[in-house]
Amino acid sequence: MEKKKAVLAYSGGLDTSFCVKYLTEEKGYEVHTALVQTGGFTQEELQDVEEKAYQMGVTSHTVLDVTDKYYQDCVKYLVFGNVLRYNTYPLSVSAERVFQAMAIAQYVQEVGADYVVHGSTGAGNDQIRFDMIFQIMIPNVEIITPIRDLKLSREEEIDFLKKHGVDKDWEKAKYSINQGIWGTSVGGAETLTSHQSLPEHAYPTQLSKENSEQVELFFEQGELKGINGKHYDNPVDAIQELNDIAAPYGIGRDTHVGDTIIGIKGRVGFEAAAPVIIIKAHHTLEKHTLTKWQLYWKEQLGNWYGMLVHEGQMLDPVMRNVETFLADTQEHVTGKVFVALHPYRYEVLGIESENDLMSSKFGAYGEMNNAWTGEDARGFAKMLANQTMIYHKVHEDK
Repeated sequence: MEKKKAVLAYSGGLDTSFCVKYLTEEKGYEVHTALVQTGGFTQEELQDVEEKAYQMGVTSHTVLDVTDKYYQDCVKYLVFGNVLRYNTYPLSVSAERVFQAMAIAQYVQEVGADYVVHGSTGAGNDQIRFDMIFQIMIPNVEIITPIRDLKLSREEEIDFLKKHGVDKDWEKAKYSINQGIWGTSVGGAETLTSHQSLPEHAYPTQLSKENSEQVELFFEQGELKGINGKHYDNPVDAIQELNDIAAPYGIGRDTHVGDTIIGIKGRVGFEAAAPVIIIKAHHTLEKHTLTKWQLYWKEQLGNWYGMLVHEGQMLDPVMRNVETFLADTQEHVTGKVFVALHPYRYEVLGIESENDLMSSKFGAYGEMNNAWTGEDARGFAKMLANQTMIYHKVHEDK
């Protein structure tokens, strides 16, 4: 009798390892694993994951590299929109999950699988993101979610794998770590509380730099294209280089508390040195090169875009409309941004740009102006105050 063919979105972590053993040994499925690379795995790590996948008993394993697509179709718009969820979180995992799901859906079609599997729990956002994309792209393929359906704790998964002869670093398995080009999320016992912070050892990158240094970032039409005078044709390479420079300072660590798609509060730790620095540096450059109303509408639409990315709505056509607006605002966002790096913190020092609207040719704020007279300012203030003055005159008895 032919086995049922299932494609598993695989990372090599605890949840997806459980899925492999459960489906192959308990349910008799033919499991094909696919790891979606979004910039978080080294070649050595990819090779190690593949070896362990075959040791676990999968029929085939493949790597689907979508790093450049992820950047071009999403990450650059998160930069253009200065997107930080609740002014904190750069959507490190929220954004990449959708692209992982889309890549898996395409692979399911290519291999003609009967089932698609993901290792999401029933308590978080990922189950919705994966399910939504699969419902849109492969509606006729059945979705299997062992962790969600069996309502398993991490301890129960570990016990199951031990019984089936799987040897892992179980201490490390206490934390769920997801790495990509746009940051790393860290979930564990402490993030399930409202008051505990993650211990130092839970973060993948440890503090190893003590002396401060300054970096020069060059943006070309909103995209990071240079670091310390070195030009990068591909912004992905620039992002990875900046992360290598800044992450050893322990920069970009925080704990995000947010609203999940399913209506409960969620808490996750993360480290995202390059994303946080890039967004803040880019925003500073924009404050010098864009008008007040450009900045205002970018803030509104950037926040809205980030919310929809967070909720897995990347395939809704409205996202293309917002991306068109965000990209159009970047025409003059070109210049250098100077950033100082210190242990656990950074400072955006200033910018240099030919498009700087703070040009001294038009005056210096609080010092001298070249574009109007004192009488002009007096008349402007009088007209600006007029309506509110009338309001208070009419209601002065109150």
